[in-house]
Amino acid sequence: MYQPSTQILDKYADVLVNFALNSGHGIKKGEVVFLQVPESAKPLLISLQRAVLKSGAHALIQYLPDEMSREFFDLADDDQLKFFPATFLKGRVRQADHFLMVLAETNFHELEGIDPRKIMERSAVFKPYKEWRDKKENSGKLTWTLGSYATPAMAKEAGLTLRECWQQIIKACYLNHRNPVEKWRQIQFKSEKLRQKLNKLEIVKVNIKAKYTDLNITIGDNRQWLGGGGRNIPSFEIFTSPDWRGTNGYIFFDQPLYRQGNLIKNIKLTFKDGLVVDAQADYGEEFLKQLIKVENSDKIGEFSLTDKRFSKINKFMAETLYDENFGGPFGNTHIALGSAYKDTYSKKMTKMTEKDWSELGFNNSAVHTDIIATSDRIVTAILKNGKEIILYKSGKFQI
Repeated sequence: MYQPSTQILDKYADVLVNFALNSGHGIKKGEVVFLQVPESAKPLLISLQRAVLKSGAHALIQYLPDEMSREFFDLADDDQLKFFPATFLKGRVRQADHFLMVLAETNFHELEGIDPRKIMERSAVFKPYKEWRDKKENSGKLTWTLGSYATPAMAKEAGLTLRECWQQIIKACYLNHRNPVEKWRQIQFKSEKLRQKLNKLEIVKVNIKAKYTDLNITIGDNRQWLGGGGRNIPSFEIFTSPDWRGTNGYIFFDQPLYRQGNLIKNIKLTFKDGLVVDAQADYGEEFLKQLIKVENSDKIGEFSLTDKRFSKINKFMAETLYDENFGGPFGNTHIALGSAYKDTYSKKMTKMTEKDWSELGFNNSAVHTDIIATSDRIVTAILKNGKEIILYKSGKFQI
């Protein structure tokens, strides 16, 4: 079975630890890095610990055994489903300066057939944990990143060989370069220039038009566009968190969605005054409908575009981290149902209350579900001065 060389894995770990964390600046001596890595990604864990130790930092490791979730949902009673280890998780957030999580799925269908309501109830239990992390992150005291480790299951689901999967990862993360960290810094510089142009435009509203898609999104007051910054490797997307209340129309997503051991295909969502009023899918529709029933996950929390000139990813990978950064012939657009990113607020967050966030239309939810479309589309922007411009076309920003 194919496995990337130690040299490649060490380069990968170097990018994740010494570039991605600390918002693209890498970790510092004495900091604490929480590593959450599945059993199937142990070779990468070895490289990650090595990178952390060489940087003079401390590694806390959560080693996750593969394929134990189904038995939990089969056996857990109501009390066990709702159990929340508050003291343990609060201590984890307090101790860590950085979170680094590796995705390595060994069974994409592990929870198919489990009552979706049980899965959603379990997810909702951990909302306080997410809020603690967000609060620390928004105060500038915590950063995080995600990476992916290709497995035979991932390759099979994507219709690729394991070697082909890894070639996509190696290309996407610039691991075939002599100095991948330096390459990422160059990409971040280009992304920052584009982001600055977007923020100067003062966009009020966007319209996304494509086959089976005609969707209007209100960007909202005091918003900024973000991109890169180490959250996710790879990350080529430019995104913001809109005012959820101004979403109207319909959108079709051609990329499959894998969510909590379930597969959903060919999703079409219809919005009215910010709410999902109709959700359809050719496969997995019942799970989609249960997902949307989670509090505030019937509202938009993110709008994102990926420019094909940045991304080297040109194959479906069956992993949202890669598929939401798909380049291909037309780039991609994705929206997220659920929680917004508060760091897209363009002013200081320190004195903001929950009422303030609500009044600005920042959605608050226990979930954040990215759904992706790679079809050719035109994105038109209406600016504050009333001017209308083509923002994005044929997979590229037009600014």
